[in-house]
Amino acid sequence: MKLYIAPYAPNPRRVTMFVAEKGLDQIEQITLNLVGGEHKTDDFRKKSPLAQIPTLELDDGRTLTESRAICTYLEAIHPEPNLMGRDAYERGFIEMWDRRAEYLITLPFMLWMRHGFPALAALEKNQNAGVAEYYETQAKRMAQWFDRELADREWIAGDRFTIADITAACGMDFAKMAKWRPDDSLPNLKRWRAALAERPAGKAPA
Repeated sequence: MKLYIAPYAPNPRRVTMFVAEKGLDQIEQITLNLVGGEHKTDDFRKKSPLAQIPTLELDDGRTLTESRAICTYLEAIHPEPNLMGRDAYERGFIEMWDRRAEYLITLPFMLWMRHGFPALAALEKNQNAGVAEYYETQAKRMAQWFDRELADREWIAGDRFTIADITAACGMDFAKMAKWRPDDSLPNLKRWRAALAERPAGKAPA
C-alpha cells in the first residue's frame, strides 16, 4: 500500500499518527508538495479525483480518501492495537469523542491557521482576517472545555488511547506555527499532550 501525505497538514497527519500507533511500517508514505500543486496533477487526480490528501492506494490500485475513512479501513485489516472500539458501545463512544475532537478542536484550529497565517496564503487563496479572529476565539474556548473534560480521565475518550486523541492532537499541533501550545493555564490538556508525545503516534513526523 501507498499513503500520499503532505507535511504539517492535519488531515494527513491524522493518518500517519494512526499508522505509527499501529506499527504499520509496511505502508509506503509518499510526500506531495501542496504549494507546488503536486496533488492537482492529472496523474494524481486519477487516484484522488478531488485532489485530496491523504490518499491511500491499495495494492490492487483501488484508493481511499478522507482521513477517517482510511483509518477505519486500516483498523479493520489491522485490528490491534485497537484504536476505534471493541464492542458496539465503545465504538459509538469513541466515534462520539472523535467527532467532537474533529469539529470542536481540529476544525477551529485549522481555520484559524489557514486564514491567519501568511505562509498558508498560497493554499487559502481568500484568507480572511475576520475568519481567523473568530476561529482563534473558538479554538481557545474549546481548548478550555477539553481541559475541563480531561480533569478526571487520562485520554479524550476514556481510560485508553484512541483515535480521538490523535484527531485532537492534529488540530492543536497545527497551531504551533502561531506558537500556540497548551500551557499552565490548561494543565490537564498540557499533561495529556505530554503523555501523547511519548507514544508512537506522538513521535510520528509532523
